[in-house]
Amino acid sequence: MTARTTVADLEDLKAELTALRRGLHQRPELAFQEHDTSARLAELLSEWGYDVTTGLAGTGLVATLRAGSGSRRLGLRADMDALPIAETTGLPYASQAEGRMHACGHDGHMAMLLGAARHLARTRNFSGVLHLIFQPAEERGFDSGAKRMVQEGLFKSFHCDMVLAMHNHPGAPVGQFLTRTGPFMAAGDRVFVKVIGNGGHAARPHLATDPVVAAAAIVMALQTVVSRNIDPSQAAVVSVGRLRAGDALNVIPGEAEIGISVRSFSPQVRARLRERIVQVCRSTADSHEASVQIDYVEGYPVVDNAEAPTLLALEVARELVGQEHVVGDMPALMGSEDFAYMQQAVPGALVRIGNGPADGGRALHNANYDFNDDNLCVGAAFWSRLAETYLRDA
Repeated sequence: MTARTTVADLEDLKAELTALRRGLHQRPELAFQEHDTSARLAELLSEWGYDVTTGLAGTGLVATLRAGSGSRRLGLRADMDALPIAETTGLPYASQAEGRMHACGHDGHMAMLLGAARHLARTRNFSGVLHLIFQPAEERGFDSGAKRMVQEGLFKSFHCDMVLAMHNHPGAPVGQFLTRTGPFMAAGDRVFVKVIGNGGHAARPHLATDPVVAAAAIVMALQTVVSRNIDPSQAAVVSVGRLRAGDALNVIPGEAEIGISVRSFSPQVRARLRERIVQVCRSTADSHEASVQIDYVEGYPVVDNAEAPTLLALEVARELVGQEHVVGDMPALMGSEDFAYMQQAVPGALVRIGNGPADGGRALHNANYDFNDDNLCVGAAFWSRLAETYLRDA
């Protein structure tokens, strides 16, 4: 085998990868609707010599490349879906789909993995089996693409010793790699609460049961769940992201709605949060003579990085960009990722790659966000070198 890939080895593909990424950015598709995206990826990967299997979880696909006689099997995953956000960047390649954009960098994640796919197809500098997993519906929050792919037998059909994924990270320098062993990203649950009262005239509140006041009290009471029920040494978040009620100023509505995001790392903490949130909603509503209907939806599990793939990723990153550009003990993040479902089936690790400054609205899930194209060759080289490092004659 020849020397392993460097960033310079990908420079001849930079223009191609940039055009590819920006083309994906212009045509974003939402969760489980990534039909054109999937078809485009399948076409390219087939042209490069990969065996492509489509239709997993609807729009997902796996591209397989074999080289040499090695018995090791590696999975690399990229997500494909966009978000229901109206883009405001004003860029020449801005989204052409009204109300949809790649505001989380999935266009870049696909392009980095495609760059590695292109490079590895022409070098074949590995020995074993490489599975490139392009997954739909990461942004869904529940019943997601990763969960469905695993349920549909992803790793039974495409055996992997380990699986890795990469996500961009605004706020860290471009090309910096960040990860950690163990719990890395939080479990994420969603709670939908309907507060039911008895509507009436705003001038006669004593003849109504006001769900707005009850909902407001619930929101305030929820602020004590973490501070007074969870061990301060444990990380947890309870955030109300939705509060809706009424349309007219002179009408007390009959119902109000509350939407809650819940994050945690420990199964025990997760269970305690659920218990207390339900109790607080019910008891607070009852104290206002209202009632509640609660739909508690358990979302993604904890992203828990296994030791072997994490150490492999750190080794490769240090060789590629130098120790000074690698963070191996990144603090755990309260965001959630459905890659966790793949980790439950196969040892896996998630890596973050710096996307540059996050100021000026360039954070994830922001209408002014854009993936940094300076990462394309770095990310593609990382994936290529990781495959070359792990896939060898054993």
